[in-house]
Amino acid sequence: MILENIHTPEDVRRLDRKELPALCAELRQFLVDHVSQTGGHLASNLGAVELTVAIHRVFDTSRDRLVFDVGHQCYVHKALTGRQALFDTLRQLDGLSGFPKPHESVHDAFIAGHASNSVSVALGMARARTLQHADYSVLALIGDGALTGGLAYEGLNNAGASGEPLIVILNDNGMSINPNVGAMPTHLARLRSKPAYYHFKKWYRGLFGAQPTEHPIYRFNHRVKSTLKKTIFPGSTLFEDMGFTYLGPIDGHDLDRLVNVLQWARELRGPVVVHVKSVKGKGYAYAERNPGKFHGVAPFDPETGLLKKPGGESFSSVFGKTLTDCAGEDSRVCAITAAMADGTGLNTFAKAHPERFFDVAIAEGHGVSMAAGLAAQGMIPVFAVYSTFLQRGYDQLIHDVSLMHLHVVLGVDRAGLVGADGETHHGCFDALFLSEIPGFTVLCPASFAELRHMLRQALFEIEGPVAVRYPRGGEGAYRADHADQAAVALRTGADVTILAYGVLVNNALEAAELLEKQGVHAGVVKLNCISPLDMEALGGLLDETKVLAVAEDSFGAGCVGQRVAAILAEAGRAPEKLILQNLGKTYAPEGSVAQLEQRFGLDGAGIAKAVLRGLGREERK
Repeated sequence: MILENIHTPEDVRRLDRKELPALCAELRQFLVDHVSQTGGHLASNLGAVELTVAIHRVFDTSRDRLVFDVGHQCYVHKALTGRQALFDTLRQLDGLSGFPKPHESVHDAFIAGHASNSVSVALGMARARTLQHADYSVLALIGDGALTGGLAYEGLNNAGASGEPLIVILNDNGMSINPNVGAMPTHLARLRSKPAYYHFKKWYRGLFGAQPTEHPIYRFNHRVKSTLKKTIFPGSTLFEDMGFTYLGPIDGHDLDRLVNVLQWARELRGPVVVHVKSVKGKGYAYAERNPGKFHGVAPFDPETGLLKKPGGESFSSVFGKTLTDCAGEDSRVCAITAAMADGTGLNTFAKAHPERFFDVAIAEGHGVSMAAGLAAQGMIPVFAVYSTFLQRGYDQLIHDVSLMHLHVVLGVDRAGLVGADGETHHGCFDALFLSEIPGFTVLCPASFAELRHMLRQALFEIEGPVAVRYPRGGEGAYRADHADQAAVALRTGADVTILAYGVLVNNALEAAELLEKQGVHAGVVKLNCISPLDMEALGGLLDETKVLAVAEDSFGAGCVGQRVAAILAEAGRAPEKLILQNLGKTYAPEGSVAQLEQRFGLDGAGIAKAVLRGLGREERK
């Protein structure tokens, strides 16, 4: 075994070239073995094996800066930088993150959980290097659809004009740029990736002195060459017009050519794009056939490719089916996703109403603005988007939707704690920022029945912008439908009232049961609408409350509990004691939702303990 002797990238560089194919094969088996146990992003990492090995053959990532975009293609990098032994804990509580984390290793240059920022970050690093008179390489590894985000082009535009030595590696696995077609591009790409080509090019430039671009013969030949090149390689035009030297397309599974091209890119000492063509899921037949399924996958049987625990009905699937039915009833209803049709449950809609389904790729800001345009012309657009990615469209929510009070509906998926992807993916901000945008109605179903009911309310009954926020996964013990009320008392109790919204009502009800065993009579009030707050309805449920405990899986500043308390105080009806149980100011790490709720005191036992502390009582064993 070669891989078990790889502890640092230096070990990779010491290998004989003939050993590298075996290393790549072992890396693929390593990925399948571990991700099948823990779950994770498999297909994208299988496609980046040779590319990652080539990067570590040419660059020293303890000094050279490698910025991933998106970070889910970093598993091979982690395995080659001293973290193989941690893969049993991948995406587990206090374990190895599935994304680059500088606190884990000096080899991780920057955190990467959202898409399209790598070129901007890398350019900042390159400029810092120049200002500090340092000498190291900076690379941005972008791919897996990240080039569909507008921020990527902002970075490319500035980086190409900067003249800074910077290498942008486009890992094109068929999700970013259309392939060049025909034999001539393939043949010329092979020629351009040979060492002799680079040596000739360096010799040729040297013929014209230190400033070859100022020589008229060089400029004439360069114009002729560029015209021919743009005819044969039309994909290179965009990058070269921005100021980059374009190298490619390169076979992403040909190690020799990858190493040669990366060496040449480093020697060019300017902005360079290296276009690499790879196969997502390479080397594992199930992932190659269905890269979407194995993009982010739960634990599975590596022999069959089948999930160990087949997924059941979820809030996402219920949302998608209900929206499909509503679109069948009203031709104004249309659906938008940002490269997440499967994750948001919209595949059903896409098949039933393809003319009204729009995938805008990884461009959430654009998705919000397009929804605003649809609404302005009388359609009812529904943008289904993960909570963590909706953050990227915040300005558009204010400027393009709220100011004109447009009827845009947001399906805010993965709201609250989501589990193993960690702090970059938890949906713990939307309840705060959506509630602060004027005119927004924010609904929080806790059951599938309530989701169906609230989505119809959002589409056909409520005016202006509406967000329906719901968690990842399935429903809990609470399966009632109280969607026709702004707030509802699920349980009465004279000692304390626990206020919650969304699926946390399950934990609040459990806490009330535990408190009853401690001699504390706890009521539970469920909020269905957190913005605007219906204080007439809520006040009637809280008037007799002397102690109010509010549980929510969001951050503390500006949380619903604070807003409720402030409004009650303003009305002279403040409770004698307020207990806020939330995330405070701490980002939640990787781990299952149950583990994270326990850590932050948001499970039933944690809420009960917080109430007992607030009441000054000791827990009876």
